[in-house]
Amino acid sequence: MQFRLLQYGSLLAFVFVAGCSSTSQTSEENQPVEVIKLTQTGCQFLETESEDFKFKTTQADDCKTLNGETLEQRQSSFKPLTLKPGKYVFEVTNRDVPYELGFYLRGEGINQVTLPKVSGGDLNQGQTQAYEITLKPGNYVLSCPLNPTPDYPVIVQ
Repeated sequence: MQFRLLQYGSLLAFVFVAGCSSTSQTSEENQPVEVIKLTQTGCQFLETESEDFKFKTTQADDCKTLNGETLEQRQSSFKPLTLKPGKYVFEVTNRDVPYELGFYLRGEGINQVTLPKVSGGDLNQGQTQAYEITLKPGNYVLSCPLNPTPDYPVIVQ
């Protein structure tokens, strides 16, 4: 009988601790979500580059050629997104690319294994899609493998 009382007492303590833990998660869920708007055009995200290069593309291979010719000079003028840790929604718009695009945000380098990531496709011309993620401190990159764009830096500190 004493053993069962101890056993139930342990179970009650576990439920109480688990309940407190889930309350903590609920308060995190109530954190405000910041919206980051990004616009894709041929081979680039506008908000992360110094200018709209007005690349005209009809297929992803066009970007491979354009990036091969221009990436080295463009890369030095990339504008990193500097964000605080927290919840974000990246609203990505396919402004004028005539084929399906996507979005991929992931940790940079080895951090790709440990940092959160988000990705998705099915972003057709004129459409906007939302990608939600909770970012932890670290270095990330964002890109569109379907466009394909360069890897743009995102710093969370």
